[in-house]
This record gives sequence, C-alpha cells and structure tokens, in this order.
Amino acid sequence: MSLKRKHIGVAFTGSFCTYEKVFCELEKLVNEGAVLQTIFSDAAGKTDSRFGKADDFIKRSEKLTKSKPIMTIAEAEPIGPGSLFDILVIFPCTGNTIAKLANGITDTPALMAAKAHLRNNKPLLISISTNDALGMNMKNIGLLMNTKNIYFIPFGQDNPKTKPNSMVAHTELLIPSLEAALEGRQYQPVIC
Repeated sequence: MSLKRKHIGVAFTGSFCTYEKVFCELEKLVNEGAVLQTIFSDAAGKTDSRFGKADDFIKRSEKLTKSKPIMTIAEAEPIGPGSLFDILVIFPCTGNTIAKLANGITDTPALMAAKAHLRNNKPLLISISTNDALGMNMKNIGLLMNTKNIYFIPFGQDNPKTKPNSMVAHTELLIPSLEAALEGRQYQPVIC
C-alpha cells in the first residue's frame, strides 16, 4: 500500500526522549508523499526538557509538514466532523495518555484528536513510550488492544535491567504499522 496523498495526523505527547526518532520517521512519511498534520498535547507543546525546547519541536514540525500544528482542544475538535485524516498516530504515546484514552478522558489536544478521529471509524495507531507498561498501565494497554480501530506499533522492553516495567515502540516500524492499520489489521508481532 502506498501512503502517497494519505492524510495522517501525528499527535505528540510528552515522551521527549523519543522525539528524535519520531522526527526521523516523519521525514520518511513526507518523502513517501504523505500529507501530515501535527497535534501537540499541552505537555508536548509547552515543556522544555533536557531533550530540547518545546518551541524548537513545534518549529521543526511546521518546517516538515508545511502547516501550523494543532495546539488546543478547540482546534482538535473539528477533526471528527471534518473527517480530516485517513489515520491518526499518537507518536509517541505516554502512559498518561494511554490511561486517559482507555478511560475516555479528553483533556488535551492529542486526546481530543483521538476521540474526534475515532468517531469516524478510522484507524488510530499508538506508539507507546511508558515506564509503566508492565505495571499500572498494563490493564489500559490491554483495554486499548481490544478496542475497535485501535492498533499499535510493535513494542518491547527498552531497558529491562534498570526499568523492568518500561516499554517503547519500535518507531522504525511506523510505515508498515500504518499500512497494516489502514487495511484494518494489527502489524505482527505486536510485542517484540
């Protein structure tokens, strides 16, 4: 399947340590001819960290996508009525966002984008990045894995020795995961 001219929403949440890998994969999507629109959660859009400044990430996304990112809940709400995306990916998706999504909470632009997008029965792809995937968030991941139209980029433990509950998506599998989700199937194996 070609991703050329596919409209892909990309929602950033606060797992800043993964942003460099995320941007590398987004460049590949642009090179394939996909049309990207970024959405920033409140944390992603306002928090400076040791991995970079929020304004720099926003500017980088604008340069890559040639469009202004969605930064508020009010800006994200029209995604549903307008059926703006073929697919939405939360890239990266923190444990906080996973928990809220699994429990129907829509208090950030990223979560409103997900809720608005899912109302159209279109695929939502999740790229987990959380220190508690094998702890408190395991139940939420399980709930989402059994939810219609929700798919995952394959993921695994990133540091089992010092962070035994932590899991992160294999971001290099973004493109095949998008293609599979657009066909209504989960890219396998999901845990690797």
